Amino acid sequence: MVPLVILRLLWRSRKAPEYRKRWGERFGFVPAIPADQKVIWVHSVSVGETMAAVPMIKQLQERYPEALLAVTTMTPTGSERVQSVFGDSVYHVYAPYDLPDALGRFLAKVHPSLLIIMETELWPNLIRQCRHHDIPVVVANARLSEKSANGYRKFSGLTSPMLKDISCVAAQHKNDGARFLALGLTGTQLEVTGNIKFDVNLDDEVKSQAELLKSQWRGESRRPVFLAASTHRGEDQIILDSFEQIRLHCPELLLVLVPRHPERFDEVAELCLQRGFGLCRRSSGVSPSLNDQVLLGDTMGELLLFFGACDIAFVGGSLIPVGGHNLIEPAIWAVPVLSGPHLFNFSEASRLLREAQGMAICEGADAIAEQIVALLQDVQAAERMGNAAKSVTDNNRGALDKLFSIIERQLS
Repeated sequence: MVPLVILRLLWRSRKAPEYRKRWGERFGFVPAIPADQKVIWVHSVSVGETMAAVPMIKQLQERYPEALLAVTTMTPTGSERVQSVFGDSVYHVYAPYDLPDALGRFLAKVHPSLLIIMETELWPNLIRQCRHHDIPVVVANARLSEKSANGYRKFSGLTSPMLKDISCVAAQHKNDGARFLALGLTGTQLEVTGNIKFDVNLDDEVKSQAELLKSQWRGESRRPVFLAASTHRGEDQIILDSFEQIRLHCPELLLVLVPRHPERFDEVAELCLQRGFGLCRRSSGVSPSLNDQVLLGDTMGELLLFFGACDIAFVGGSLIPVGGHNLIEPAIWAVPVLSGPHLFNFSEASRLLREAQGMAICEGADAIAEQIVALLQDVQAAERMGNAAKSVTDNNRGALDKLFSIIERQLS
């Protein structure tokens, strides 16, 4: 098993060199926390789960100042976000692999009083060892698509006993809860709390930063801004195809293109240049000029700000069967939301937004171009769509308070 794990790290490090670093942490060789220090362990796999966990972690620090927050991730991008947002105020390492020896070393060094797993990252050895060490396990903001449920169902001999060892699953929606129950979770272990991503608050500083950024991007010509966020390989070409069509009607439009994975920044930059677009990179620190048709979002941790600086947002991972990404962040800013059809990871949020007419599903480049041209030509329609999206976020707050009720019970 260990040689295969190392080979996988080496394979991933071909495009993301950070995977070659800090291997010891992945096998449980981490700094020891003093035995008398109370520890709450939060595990989030990558960037999306980490950003969703930020408000919860900040509240945990406020409510339990005597506790040290141990925050683990599996990916370098998730690790970078933890370090950028929290610095030294949390204990941060990579999570150990689901190997008995690695987990044993980790738990001996970290000795948490509670494990909070963000969304759905369930590993049999991890949950079993937490049970043996009397460490409650809460799955927070839990989601389980039918596709993922089918995957767990294939290993029902492992899945059902694992679920019985979980203290509580705080599910985003009743459909997620039903799938957990069908896999073997009991009713007493389940609570439907809603999605904590609706509870993001935009403070005055963030709003001011977004307004300044929007002004810089639009320039004196007040050009409109189209943001394509969290795109995957295969989607960037579709976005650029649609952009070429849109520019026939709105040649001054600025496209802000943000690939999901940093190892693809250069690749996407080359795609834009091959199409003949003037390109500006966010990492350069220079605002785009009128000669720049595309701004490449090649920095980390700024996407929430970008949503506040655009006029229309497309959320990627949805034109190909990835399952979609966070639709709620643009909605919070009252921005019209566009998406592809593959949304199985955000089925409830997309349903709410579509029913409120705050988002539109686009099957490909032609549909994206048609929607954007229509919104650019009808400012009032775009405003109605953005306000409808924001009303969904306003009406679905409260999941974080419900989650903290669960956490408090487990810690007591």
